Amino acid sequence: MAPAAPLALTMGEPAGVGGELALKAWLARDAEVPPFVALDDPDRLAVLADRLGLAVPVAEVARAAAAIDAWPTALPVLRQVLPAPVVPGRPDPANAPAVLGTIRQAVALTQGGEAAAVVTNPIHKKALYDAGFAHPGHTELLAELAGGGTPVMMLAVPSLRVVPVTVHLALADAIGALDTNRIVTCGRIVAAALTQDFGIAAPRLAVAGLNPHAGEDGALGREEIEVIAPAVAALKAVGIDASGPYPADTLFYADARAAYDAILCMYHDQALIPLKTVDFRHGVNVTLGLPFVRTSPDHGTALDIAGTGRADPASLIAALKLAAELARRRAATDRAVA
Repeated sequence: MAPAAPLALTMGEPAGVGGELALKAWLARDAEVPPFVALDDPDRLAVLADRLGLAVPVAEVARAAAAIDAWPTALPVLRQVLPAPVVPGRPDPANAPAVLGTIRQAVALTQGGEAAAVVTNPIHKKALYDAGFAHPGHTELLAELAGGGTPVMMLAVPSLRVVPVTVHLALADAIGALDTNRIVTCGRIVAAALTQDFGIAAPRLAVAGLNPHAGEDGALGREEIEVIAPAVAALKAVGIDASGPYPADTLFYADARAAYDAILCMYHDQALIPLKTVDFRHGVNVTLGLPFVRTSPDHGTALDIAGTGRADPASLIAALKLAAELARRRAATDRAVA
């Protein structure tokens, strides 16, 4: 069932594959892709559709709500002006304000009830940094727009959900940043989101170790003993079904992952390598801990294939479907509480 309001889909890096993905996602609407409104330049999308041979009529709408009526016959677009011409594969920092503008607009639409959730196309961070962008990435900007809080990144496919406790840090820095409080905060946010958004009444969290063999009782490192095990105990103390730390090399095979609803991982690649190995095409990035639902495809801007027609929309389609599902469930929970 589609949401009552459309999803708000951001432009992402215009020199990347975001526009192509939006066009192809609309073409898949008969496969239960929920209605979305693209925050983009409708003229750009129309030219791109023609160049790629995609039969996608583009309809500029004045308000997000109009997207629902336009959806069956055309891709609805809320106009965002791009200051500089778009060349596939060549990001231009001059377009950074427009890219960021669509993120802010998507959040405003969602918080105002005009959109059901935020779905973000991939951004090119270097182009944003060159234009003066002060945040490490999407997540930190979204947290600011939400008024603060502690956002947590989850990567999800149907058979696996992983959460890196430390994210975009060099490995040496990630190890230094790992502490008990950080793991506990992350675990509490994940458990709450699994209940509120995923409908899991009693979520089960597995916690990975940091070192080989989970430290081998201290022989291969003491982080499991001094940092991770106390965090697991603290999560249990507040009623969360958490267990571990487990050796990461045996935590992700099919039988093991069937026993947990999410796995807390200690650093970025410990989470993303197994998830992308299990199901590369359908990975979805979900930001937990925000007052609105936000998802994104779990891949980058793919500048090397931008404008070629080779972009695979599977991850964006999965992100759109999951956003609609989470938004419906959160809305139902809010109604029940009210």
